[in-house]
Amino acid sequence: MEEIIVCVDENDNEIGHIEKMDAHIKGILHRALSVFIFNEKNELLLQKRYSGKYHSPSLWTNTCCTHPNKNESTDSAAKRRLEEEMGFSCDLKEVFSFIYYIKFDNNLIEHEFDHVYFGRYSDKIYINPLEVEDYKWMPINEIKIDLKNNPQIYTYWFRYIIENHIKEIEENLNF
Repeated sequence: MEEIIVCVDENDNEIGHIEKMDAHIKGILHRALSVFIFNEKNELLLQKRYSGKYHSPSLWTNTCCTHPNKNESTDSAAKRRLEEEMGFSCDLKEVFSFIYYIKFDNNLIEHEFDHVYFGRYSDKIYINPLEVEDYKWMPINEIKIDLKNNPQIYTYWFRYIIENHIKEIEENLNF
């Protein structure tokens, strides 16, 4: 099924729409989001991406990610994807955003204006096995150490967020 996503400029102004795979083949800047869910101990819920993903399969990353569809807000897309991948919902708050660009070994390109959302949840998780292979809770300090020791087991964007936005993460843990 075709997914039509939102093309944006460097200020996140909508400038058009494109099919998702076309955006990743051509490297077009588009809107995306990343969700970070923390439990009552301030541990981050990580997911291991499904091995059949079109890029970054079987790598550990933040709780979930997606692209808002045409005519869908980032807030709605964040809630939708959290339920689709992790099987629960909770209140979400946008904390920061950034732009990144990476070309993968398979020649697909992530060029995204990424909105980062935080949420709190400490109950049962029901992963979608077609999206997520595994999950675990980890304290931020342990994540920082593991990223230095094992960067190859994490997605590029997750490493980028932790390496470049740790201050925003740590400052907003008591949201």
